[in-house]
Amino acid sequence: MVTRKSRSEIERMRQAGRIVAEVLDKIGAELRPGVSTADLDALAEAHIRASGATPSFKGYPGVNPRRPFPASVCISIDDEIVHGIPGERTIRSGQIVSVDAGAIVDGWHGDGARTFYVGDPPARVRELIDLTNAAMLAGIAAAVPGNHIDDISAAVEDVARAAGFGIIRQFVGHGIGTAMHEEPQVPNYRTGRPGRKLEPGICLAIEPMFTLGTHDTRILPDDWTVVTADGSLAAHFEHSIAVTADGPRILTQA
Repeated sequence: MVTRKSRSEIERMRQAGRIVAEVLDKIGAELRPGVSTADLDALAEAHIRASGATPSFKGYPGVNPRRPFPASVCISIDDEIVHGIPGERTIRSGQIVSVDAGAIVDGWHGDGARTFYVGDPPARVRELIDLTNAAMLAGIAAAVPGNHIDDISAAVEDVARAAGFGIIRQFVGHGIGTAMHEEPQVPNYRTGRPGRKLEPGICLAIEPMFTLGTHDTRILPDDWTVVTADGSLAAHFEHSIAVTADGPRILTQA
């Protein structure tokens, strides 16, 4: 069931979203060769908790009930698309690093992601990162009252198709509110169905995931990390937004 949020509820999601944006800013500022992903995760958790929020991801259940997500952010490197687990590995120059963060304030969620590059990226890699972000913004621009979910999906897909990128199909955007993942799903490609009509108060996480190769994926033995099946590089951007009478409102920005 898709629930419409009140103005006060959206404001609490905005509080959570602002913390998410601050976490991503802080990680981006610390991202350099030699820093461990565990250190970046510790930085994120410390800021979330110091801000009076709770990490959305830590302890989140997965496909294996014995392996809930063990960290406060997902850090996915190179061919890892989403759900990379922070640990002792260190960042190296020349890597794509995608960071996904979530925070809960008074029971309301914020969820956002950005892709960074450590160093000076080759032209095609820069294009992948820039256009994945541009596709997210195109999807957000389509999130206006009277449109449908598939209008968002079409806007995202058009950016990827024009650039020749693979579009991840197994993982999609979603509704968000008192749960991190709510209805409706928000695919990054046309489904042939209009989907839910958009109305003020509907809150969504719009998150394109593009690759330089195939859309096929596989999950590593840790039961979390999703990688491209062909080893191609991937990028991921995400904003939580609210549909309003005045247009989309981004909740996960500083």
